[in-house]
Amino acid sequence: MGLGTERRAGGVMVDPGGLVLTVNYVLMGAQNLIVTLSNGEQRQGWVLAQDYTSGLGLVRVDGRGPHPHLLLTPSSNASLGDDVFVVTSISNEERRADSGIITYLGPFDAVWEYQLERCIMASAMNFGVGGGPLCNSKAQMIGLSYLSLAEIGRSVLAIPSEYFLNARDELLSHGRRTSVGPRPWLGVLSYTLRDHVVIAGVMPGGPSEKAGLKPGDVVLEVDGRGIKERKALYNALWSGHPGDTFRLKIFRNNQVQVIDVTGVAVEDYYG
Repeated sequence: MGLGTERRAGGVMVDPGGLVLTVNYVLMGAQNLIVTLSNGEQRQGWVLAQDYTSGLGLVRVDGRGPHPHLLLTPSSNASLGDDVFVVTSISNEERRADSGIITYLGPFDAVWEYQLERCIMASAMNFGVGGGPLCNSKAQMIGLSYLSLAEIGRSVLAIPSEYFLNARDELLSHGRRTSVGPRPWLGVLSYTLRDHVVIAGVMPGGPSEKAGLKPGDVVLEVDGRGIKERKALYNALWSGHPGDTFRLKIFRNNQVQVIDVTGVAVEDYYG
């Protein structure tokens, strides 16, 4: 839903053997993967790992290395106002770059069921697709560009490098995070409006659609916990596990109703 059957994103070579770090949303459900190198050469790619929690994905490129690559450094030393630059792709062989400053360091939650405890936002007006490196003034990669937020502030949202650095070994060994359990997923899109969480949409065939949740429903409680912002909704859901059933008290058509929704692992829906 919203992703399309053909997708394109950037990627960053992070070792000489052809390991590419990219955004997971371009890999979800992918059956075929082509990687175009900076010289225009195309190679077959394989999905090595997907982390639905952080939004990162790993791809291995077909042979013939060693490849030039970037080294990642944690963003812990980054501060508001630091100079940064981002390099992104806008077509198979065309790149663009832009410089700016860090405008925000902190938590982020999205309309879909996604949250980062720490993200990087930087001013960048000349932005292509996600998956490019966000680098500091020493050309050290401190994050991976995830989304363009040009329509709400002329900025780019990046996933800090430590989300990959801290999980690299388990992603390479298991293809997923093993130290962090899977979160229950309901398949909802939501937004906060004046201390209320409103359902904006439900994923086709997802748990919420099957349970009868509808766009426009206002979520009042989850298992008795009052919900006044989207982050509270996510925290209530993620305190459980896939397979758990959550009791949602909602407001619809001037009536309070109760709907039970059984969460699943998001990997099972997209897998």
